[in-house]
Amino acid sequence: MAGIDSKDIHKIIVACDAGMGSSVMLASQLKKQLKETGVTVEHTPVNSIPDDADVVVCHAGLAARARASAPGKVLVSFQIFLGDPAVTRLVNTIKNGGTVDA
Repeated sequence: MAGIDSKDIHKIIVACDAGMGSSVMLASQLKKQLKETGVTVEHTPVNSIPDDADVVVCHAGLAARARASAPGKVLVSFQIFLGDPAVTRLVNTIKNGGTVDA
């Protein structure tokens, strides 16, 4: 998948190794930041990404597993859990319009 238009993003999955801890923290932050947009944010283990996810957000170390678990989904990988530029770009693109690249 090349990317997804921001208007087509309805559900973001924050995936981590066990589906708890760090992903919960990031998912909570994204929910607050995207509250006005109507985008749903959930967290799951990387091996259990639901089919209705539009965008998957995960740590770079889990990107290969996320791609295997959710082929064809737009994947945004990051290095740091809070304040990572990739996550900031995702939020800004959803709020302001544009395309999120895979």
